[in-house]
Parts: sequence; C-alpha cells; structure tokens
Amino acid sequence: MTLAVQDLGAAAGDPHQQLIEAVRAGGPGALAEELGDRAHVLSALTGFPQELFAPADPSAEAFRDVIGSLHSLRSAIDALETRAVVALADSLTLRRQAEARAHAAQEAGEETPPAQLLRAASREAAREVSMLTRRSPASASHSLAARRRLVADMPVMLSALADSRVTTEDAYRTARSFAPLTPAQRREADRLLGERLPYLDGAGSEEWSDARAAAISLADPDGEARRHQHAKHDRHVTVRRGEHGMATVTAHVTALDAALIRKRLSLEAERLRASGDRRRHQAIQADTFVDTLIGRSGSMEPVTLDIGVIITDHVLLDPGTGDLAQIEGYGTVPAEAVRESLRDPLDAIAGTDEDPLGPDGPALRAVLRRLYEHPRAEELVAVESRARAFPPALARFIRLRDRTCRGPHCDAPIRHIDHIRPHAAGGCTCLENGQGVCAYCNDKEQQLASVERVGVPAVDGHVVEWTTRLGTTRRTRSAALTHRVEPPDPGPREQAAQLPTDGTAPQEPADAPGRACAREPDGPTGAACPGGPAGPTGPIDSPESADPTWPMSPRKPTGS
Repeated sequence: MTLAVQDLGAAAGDPHQQLIEAVRAGGPGALAEELGDRAHVLSALTGFPQELFAPADPSAEAFRDVIGSLHSLRSAIDALETRAVVALADSLTLRRQAEARAHAAQEAGEETPPAQLLRAASREAAREVSMLTRRSPASASHSLAARRRLVADMPVMLSALADSRVTTEDAYRTARSFAPLTPAQRREADRLLGERLPYLDGAGSEEWSDARAAAISLADPDGEARRHQHAKHDRHVTVRRGEHGMATVTAHVTALDAALIRKRLSLEAERLRASGDRRRHQAIQADTFVDTLIGRSGSMEPVTLDIGVIITDHVLLDPGTGDLAQIEGYGTVPAEAVRESLRDPLDAIAGTDEDPLGPDGPALRAVLRRLYEHPRAEELVAVESRARAFPPALARFIRLRDRTCRGPHCDAPIRHIDHIRPHAAGGCTCLENGQGVCAYCNDKEQQLASVERVGVPAVDGHVVEWTTRLGTTRRTRSAALTHRVEPPDPGPREQAAQLPTDGTAPQEPADAPGRACAREPDGPTGAACPGGPAGPTGPIDSPESADPTWPMSPRKPTGS
C-alpha cells in the first residue's frame, strides 16, 4: 500500500485527511507499509544525494526548512513508536491471557496470576523492542515503563512530542520523573507542565528539570519528603569504561553535597590556573578529584565553602506548600533536601555548650538575606547600576536569578554577565539589560541577527528573544523562583455570589505582592532601569547592595 496526497484528489475533500483516514482504515499493517515506503525514500536520498545537498548560498533557507521538517517528522515518529510499543505489550498480554485460559481449562487449579502474566508480557515486549532497535534489554524495559506512563497518564506531553514542541529526551525524562506519582497525580502534573510549555520554548535540560520538579511538587506536595528519602536510599557510585583507556566515575549523592563538590573543585582549579598551571580547567578538576579521593600528593585541604541556598518563608513555616528550594550552582531541589542537610549540624550546635566551629563560629554562621520575587513572572528582582562592568553584588544576583546560561537550550555554567543590548550601542549596565551566559553564547553579536528584550516586564518578567540570520527565533526567561497554581475562573453562579449587595460596582483586586524569602513589605523600592524596558525592579536593602557577597549567604549554606 503506497498512498500519496496527489492520488486522493482534492475534490473528495481535504487530501491530507483522506490519507489519514485511509491509513487508519488499513490498521497497523497499512501504517507499517506506509512508513516503510517513506523510510526507503529517505534512505535512498541519503545514500545517493547527487545535487540535492549541494551547498549554495540561496539554499540556506531551504536547508533550514529541511532540518525543521525532519525534526517534526522525527518527533511524530517517536510519538507513534511510543503508542506502538505500548500496543505491542498490550497485545502480548492478551495473547498470554488467552494461552493461560486455555491451559487452565485443561489443567484445573493452575491459573496464572494476572500480575505475573503482565510482567511476563512486558519482558517479552521489551526483548522484542531491544532486538528491533538494537538497544540493551534493560534500556528497552525502562523505556517501556516510561512509554506506558506517556500513553496512559500524560496526554499533554505525548501530544507535545507529536507536535515537536518538546524533544523525545525531555518527554521520556518527564515520564521517568513522574514514576513516584499515582496516575491521578501524574495527570495533574502533566497538566501543570503543559501550562508551562510556552515558557519553555528556549529552555535547556536544566530548566526543564526545574519545571518537572515544580510540577511534581505542586501535584503531590505531601509526598516531597517520601520521594527525597526514596531517592536518597538509591545513592551509589558507578564506574563505566570509556574510550582510549579512559573511564567515567559517577557518584549519585544529595544535591547539596554535589553543589559543594563542584564548587570546591572549581575553586581549586581556578587557584592552580592563577598560579601558572597550564592544564585545562576541567582537567585540573579531574586530577584534583582523583588525588584527593585516593590520597595522593596534590589533594585538596579541607576548607569552609560559601554557597547560597534560597528557600521561601512559606515552605519554612509550612512544608506542605509545595515551594522548592534553590542551590547555587545546582538548581531546584525539594525543600526537604535542604532542611535535612541543615538539620544535623544545627542539632549538633544546639546540643553542646561549645561551638563546634571553634572560635570563628559566629563569623561562619549562616546569614539570612531578603530576596524579592516578581509578583507575576515569579523571578527574582533587584537594582540597577550605571557602571560599564556589572558590580560584584549585581553580577552575583544575575547568576542567582538565571542559574545557567540564558542562551536557548544551553545549560552551560554562567561564565560572563552579558549586556543584552551592547554597551557600545547604548545598553545600560542594569538588571533589566543583564543576563548570565557562557563563553560561547557571549559571542552572540557575531552569531545571530538580534538578541533583544521583548514583552512587558511588569507582566512577563525578563524575556529575551534570540533570532538567527535565517529567521529562527527562541525566547528564554529567567528561572521562576516559585510556581503557583492559578485559581480556576469562577462560573456564573460564583460570579453572581461575588457581586456586592449594595448596588456598587465591584472593585478590582490589587496585584499580589511578590513573595520573598523573608518578607519585609515595607522595604524600599529599587529604581527602574534607565534606558531599558520600564518595569519594577523590586525592593532591596540598599546598604547591602554595596556588600560584594550580597545577596548570597556567606560561608554556610543556610541563608536565603
């Protein structure tokens, strides 16, 4: 069966819909044949391209369209494969159930439990997929479980995959992260994440991870501690062989420990580079890690690290609110992970008369700083500066707000604080015109047609649009500090109940104030960005803005 849109004729209706109906009527066999014909054509074009892929300047836009269409096709095929694999497993389950009934009819009292039949069918389906796709059986088995969740409980994410609004990797990671939830909670988290899709247009994997964590926390706030303890129980170290005599060591540890390890290795690499070591930054980190772990010369000395933790006042007072914590250099974590990491040291301090940190204990204590959130965009806001270079406090605040590189789909660590509108073109050195980027994305003026602020800052927050010379656009946003669920629109009955009984017109509610880590409603308000988009920049304590450590907490990871 080989159908083409031209064969159906427009007179009978929409030819594309006619093709869809014809394949549906033919069943799985017709779909397999149709996909096989298309695969043959694409394979032939790859093997014998001739002049099809001859580079030419006028063809750049056409090649861009080809890549976009292939990405859409790949996403649709992955969504189809997801449904097909689940259907294969279900078909094998039905077959095994029929065989079990036939066997039970002949051998009385030997009925196979349904759970055992389902498990056996799933293993058989995973083996079939493993051999078809040339993947390991374990990988195929994990993939089957994720596909089942996508098909059964995550219609929004599966539809987004089919429409190429999300990548296959993001869809499967989301399905795996939703594993601890019940089917009802999974559907709610899927809905919440679907509402965030327009804001994740240019997001990288780190921002996607934050969005997944927020959706899970909102769908099941009471299960946060249980999920963290279950995940912590699975901590481990693995060693995998690499190429050319190398290997990869992976340690699955708590987020706070990982952030401390990463910062300690980075600081040591920077120290050695500054003293004349010509090894690469990453190579120094790897060598220092090995030397310290094994106890060879060149190992690191114990130090007290300065790392910031952001946690809202709401979750401190009520752990069931669903707000997440943020760790500098890592990202979003369940608030329970932070509370647990800090609980033992604080209990040790409370249980002794002597300061376990010694005479320098008071100076090493955690310091709480007030951070203020945009009332609508849910991002951190602060003040502006007129200097050419970003002051240390403002630069650190931008790193805290953006967390990873703001380039579309880039998760690299922030290396530079960049002017969105270049300083040479009149861009100001302020929060509104600043963003954290990696070294690669800092060269944006030579790579792109334009990078500019868009939207209404008072409503949309800090939104930056990146546009290539061929017209592809992506928007990136500052990472949200909290994720709140909007109340549903009131129906006619609720609206009638809200009308005043004295005949006066209803009053519009005032905008809700931004949520702060330790709220101070009467704090002073920062000035708007001169020369940049108008909008609130949020209240801060102005004396603290001169402190190079502000707004992070010095030395101990308990400040916000």
